[in-house]
Amino acid sequence: MASFSIFSKILLPILFFIFFFISHSFSSSSNNYSLSNIVINSTSEFINHTAISEFRILNRRVLSECPDPNPYISITTSSNSKLSDEDFVTVHISGILVPSKGDWVAMISPSHADTSSCPFNGIQYQQTGDFSELPLLCHYPVKMRVTWISGDKAPQQLQYGDGQSQTSQVSTFTQNDMCSSLLKSPAKDFGWHDPGFIHSAVMTGLNPSTTYSYTYGSDSSGWSEKINFKTPPAGGTDEVRFLAYGDMGKAPRDPSAEHFIQPGSLSVVKAMADEVSAGNVDSIFHIGDISYATGFLVEWDYFLQLITPVASHVSYMTAIGNHERDYIGTGSVYVTPDSGGECGVPYETYFQMPTPAKDKPWYSIEQGSVHFTVISTEHDWSQNSEQYEWMKNDMTSVDRTRTPWLVFTGHRPMYSSVNGGILKNVDENFVKDVEPLLLENKVDLALWGHVHNYERTCAVYQEECKTLPTKDASGIDTYDNTNYSAPVHAVIGMAGFSLDQFPSKADEWSLVRTTEFGYVRVHATRNALTIEYVNANTRKLEDSFQITR
Repeated sequence: MASFSIFSKILLPILFFIFFFISHSFSSSSNNYSLSNIVINSTSEFINHTAISEFRILNRRVLSECPDPNPYISITTSSNSKLSDEDFVTVHISGILVPSKGDWVAMISPSHADTSSCPFNGIQYQQTGDFSELPLLCHYPVKMRVTWISGDKAPQQLQYGDGQSQTSQVSTFTQNDMCSSLLKSPAKDFGWHDPGFIHSAVMTGLNPSTTYSYTYGSDSSGWSEKINFKTPPAGGTDEVRFLAYGDMGKAPRDPSAEHFIQPGSLSVVKAMADEVSAGNVDSIFHIGDISYATGFLVEWDYFLQLITPVASHVSYMTAIGNHERDYIGTGSVYVTPDSGGECGVPYETYFQMPTPAKDKPWYSIEQGSVHFTVISTEHDWSQNSEQYEWMKNDMTSVDRTRTPWLVFTGHRPMYSSVNGGILKNVDENFVKDVEPLLLENKVDLALWGHVHNYERTCAVYQEECKTLPTKDASGIDTYDNTNYSAPVHAVIGMAGFSLDQFPSKADEWSLVRTTEFGYVRVHATRNALTIEYVNANTRKLEDSFQITR
């Protein structure tokens, strides 16, 4: 018998959901608004996603000064405690002295937001790395959802298997937990959104490679539907099949504008969900830059809903990235504001990995014939640091007769052909300190994100090809590790964020370079690692290779 934890953030529509911005036009005769047909007819198409609003492209704009308060204005809303998930709320407005088609209605989150300095806050968006053309309506986010991460902080129940039950552990975080600097971070200001209470429970007494069902909730709050999931194979068994990728994020399913849209994320999740539903996946590894919420906290809800078709059915393992952790003056290796003030708090609350402690997001697990060493490139990895000593001890202790394959993974890569500009993608100090550990412990495969494309190397060490692959009978590139020479590296940050183009020339260690949205599919037996790069749109293989022993 073995015990596993499975991460699952399933939306539970037991309360109600409303979308923030409802477009309307005022009539001089009625002073009422009307929804367009495209809005009215969008509910069924976009149920559980978001409805379309004519105001969809104006979620951030410069606000002009309002005139003196109108003593005649009156606003009322429909009240219906039985509103279904993502239903409409009718807003009645009267007393408008000079109606205009440019008038609009907004619900603001958080309610205590101060918009007085909105036109001057562009730099607060840009500090997260979002340099797109941004109108500035500072009470972002634009949508809000009530989920099982609920206002009910009382523990609830997770029921699974044949009558087993666990009581949830309840956690949350507040705006006071967010980080900031002299310039306010989005998480400390207009990007804040109360996360509610996050419930989690660990299923124990499960058999590996077995399908179970579960449901969660309470009699007072309601229960989720019954969901099937499969446990991963136990460490030391013959094989495992997993998917891996980095830098996915999320995108709206309608044409609405959001901060940091990752256009490939929808097709990638759809392709992976098809694989999961077909029973071909044991687990998933998401290697950093998870949601790109970067201080706009409601975007975690969007992302968690997006991955529900996969994360609710198989184990979803993660590594931390710069857009989850980095912020000025908080102890991250890179003193950039990439997390928007989150500083790893939401990430570690939502994704409770088997780490040593809070803000020490490194760990290892074994599944099938693979030992996974998962590190944080955003925390101190220098020689003699706590994480460095952990890496060394973890990899040294691997029993290669039990798990013959050693896969090393973290967010920022050691090798990338896209490495120019002010902020280099490859940190030479990281390579200098940590790469020798990979060689010493005979790491077979190193998987990275951060750069938004796919790139595969030869068996490389210190930028020198130690071994080149040969073609097997099927024409597949094969690295023979019977006589080990060096790790093979693969950058797999092509799961959602706008793709990075390669330079015209590349070093000889770079064998394959592709810019298509997708993910990596890995099948590990005791004798071979087979790695396939799947194009999410066409479902074709853009690259395939294997490592044998």
